[in-house]
Amino acid sequence: MDFFIREATVHDWPLVAALLVELGRDVPASAPTNPSHLIHFRGHLAQRNTVTLIAETMGTGGPIGFLDMEFRQRLGHHRPQAWVNDLVVTEPARGRGAGRALLDHAEMLARRRGCFRMSLETAGWREESYRFYERQGWIDNGTWFIKLLDQDRPEPDDRME
Repeated sequence: MDFFIREATVHDWPLVAALLVELGRDVPASAPTNPSHLIHFRGHLAQRNTVTLIAETMGTGGPIGFLDMEFRQRLGHHRPQAWVNDLVVTEPARGRGAGRALLDHAEMLARRRGCFRMSLETAGWREESYRFYERQGWIDNGTWFIKLLDQDRPEPDDRME
């Protein structure tokens, strides 16, 4: 499969939203067509401390995956850290190198930015993802903890809050 990596544009929102839904993020199924979500994505793309990359097939195939990364400054280090928020490739395109190419491009950007490391999190039950990251040279660095703050909130609807 021939593809290339490019920075996302606001026109990529339907694919990005659909992949976030597929990944199980708190994105409603209506997000690809919801104008408020599109406005939020436009603002996200405009931030200087984030980059969203798209893997796109050559010719007329279109986008097949994305990676979203932010650059975080930590108090304990004088250089920034690159944090991969999301990496998703469409089911039919998995295993063909798009995920690796997205990570490689993100690493090049992180090095250019002077980052001291890249980090990400993946759920332990995502065994294929876990093996994928290990094959790309990533190291399991321990356990992460979360505390849900909105357990009593109703399920999200189509509105952005």
